[in-house]
Amino acid sequence: MSFTPNPTAGTASGAGRCESLVEIEPVSDGAGLRIGIVLSRFNREIGEGLLSGCCQELRRLGVGEAVLATVPGALEIPLTLKTMAESGRFDALIALGCIIRGETYHFEIVANESARGITEVQLATGLPVANAILTTENDDQALVRMHQKGVEAAQVAIEMAHLLARLR
Repeated sequence: MSFTPNPTAGTASGAGRCESLVEIEPVSDGAGLRIGIVLSRFNREIGEGLLSGCCQELRRLGVGEAVLATVPGALEIPLTLKTMAESGRFDALIALGCIIRGETYHFEIVANESARGITEVQLATGLPVANAILTTENDDQALVRMHQKGVEAAQVAIEMAHLLARLR
C-alpha cells in the first residue's frame, strides 16, 4: 500500500494525516447489540452506582436488553467474562467492580490480576470487554467516580463492538 503525504500535515486541519487514510468513524448506536455485564458484589454500593450509570447509558444509546451476572469479587470477573464470551451470545461485555486500597498488598494483587484477566479474555476470544473496575485509594474517590465510569463503560462497549465488527 502506498500513500501520498498530506501537504497539510502538522497543521491544525491535517495534523499528521495522509491523503489515503481511511478512518473508521466511531459508532455509538447500541440498537441490536447484545451486551453482557459482570458485576462484582464486593463494595456493593459502588458496584450499584457503576451499574446504574452503565444501564442508563446503554438505554440512552439504544441497547434493548443486557444480561447481568454477579460474582463475589473482582477476581471472579475474568472467568465469568470468558464463559460469556465463549457462549457466542454477546457482541461486547462490560466488567464492573471496585477495588479500594487497604493496608496490605492484597489491593495490588486483586487490581493487577483482575485487569490482566480481563485483557486475556479480550485477546483470547476477540470479544471487546469494557473494563470499569475502579481502583481507588478510598471510598470517597470511588463514590465520586462510580456513575461516570459506568457511563463510559457502556460507551466503550458499544463503540468497540461496532469497530471490531467492521474490521472483521
